Amino acid sequence: MPAVLGFEGSANKIGVGVVRDGKVLANPRRTYVTPPGTGFLPGDTARHHRAVILDLLQEALTEAGLTSEDFDCIAYTKGPGMGAPLVSVAVVARTVAQLWNKPLLGVNHCIGHIEMGRLITGATNPTVLYVSGGNTQVIAYSEHRYRIFGETIDIAVGNCLDRFARVLKISNDPSPGYNIEQMAKRGKKLVELPYTVKGMDVSFSGILSFIEDVAQRMLATGECTPEDLCFSLQETVFAMLVEITERAMAHCGSEEALIVGGVGCNVRLQEMMETMCQERGARLFATDERFCIDNGAMIAQAGWEMFQAGHRTPLSESGITQRYRTDEVEVTWRD
Repeated sequence: MPAVLGFEGSANKIGVGVVRDGKVLANPRRTYVTPPGTGFLPGDTARHHRAVILDLLQEALTEAGLTSEDFDCIAYTKGPGMGAPLVSVAVVARTVAQLWNKPLLGVNHCIGHIEMGRLITGATNPTVLYVSGGNTQVIAYSEHRYRIFGETIDIAVGNCLDRFARVLKISNDPSPGYNIEQMAKRGKKLVELPYTVKGMDVSFSGILSFIEDVAQRMLATGECTPEDLCFSLQETVFAMLVEITERAMAHCGSEEALIVGGVGCNVRLQEMMETMCQERGARLFATDERFCIDNGAMIAQAGWEMFQAGHRTPLSESGITQRYRTDEVEVTWRD
C-alpha cells in the first residue's frame, strides 16, 4: 500500500497532501492573499510559502496519522508555475526526501490536476477542460500522452478574471474568481464583450483590454453596474471555453467531460458545461474547491501513479521549470 507525500506551491496556494492507494488522508492548504487591486509577486509569495510549509507538513502528518517510515516516496511540483514559489517548495521536498531516505518525484502541475480529477470523480477517459490562473487547455488522452487540442494563445482565463478584479478593486479574499462569481449572480444586464475563438484556441487579452478601457466610464455613466460586468465577463469567457471543449469532444468521440483547475469550481461554468454535455448525451465530471484549487494531494496522487509505473527523479534532475507543458510528460501509467 504505497503512501506518497505531495508538495504543491506553484502559485499563491501552498499545500501538503498525503495519498495512500487512492485515498486522500490529508490535504491542508494555505493561501497568500494580497490587498484588493493588487496581484501576488513571486518573491513575496515564496516568502509566504517558506513561512508556513513546515507547519503544513506537520499538520498533514498528524491528520494522516503517519510517520516518515510510512511513506514510499516524496512528490513535488516541478512546474509549470512561478519560479520563486516553485523553488521554495522543491527545496523542502528535496530535503525531506534526503532526510527520510525516500525516492523523489517531480510532477507536472497540470497532470496533477487531471489525475486528481480522475481519482475523485471516477471519470475513465474524459475530455479535460483545464482552467486556472496560469493555464487554459482542452486535453484528451491518446497513446501515453495528454494531448492538447486547444488552449489560450495569450493569458489564462483565471488570469483574465484576476486582472479584471483588480480593475474593479474586488477583494482577493478568499479569491478574486470566487468574489466575481458571487457578484455575477446579481448581474442583470449582458454587456457585449469581444468573443475570440480561433479554431480550437481562445484569446482573453482583448476582452481584458476592452474592459480596462471602458469599465470606469460605463460605471460612471450608469450604463451598467459592477455586477453586470462580472456577469457579462463570466458568460462570455465561459461560452468560449464550452465551445472549444465541445469541439474536442466531437473530434474524440468522447462521452465524458472533466473540469479541473481553480476556475473549475465556478458553479456557472459547471452549469454551462452540464448543458452542453446533456445535449451531446455525455456526462460531466467536476470537483469542489477542495480538489479543484491547487492542493498537495493532487501532486501526491500523480506521484503515486508515477511511482507505481516505476518513475523516479534523480537528485541531479530535481530542479523546477516555469514552462512545462502537459504533453511533454509520457503517461506510462495509463493504457
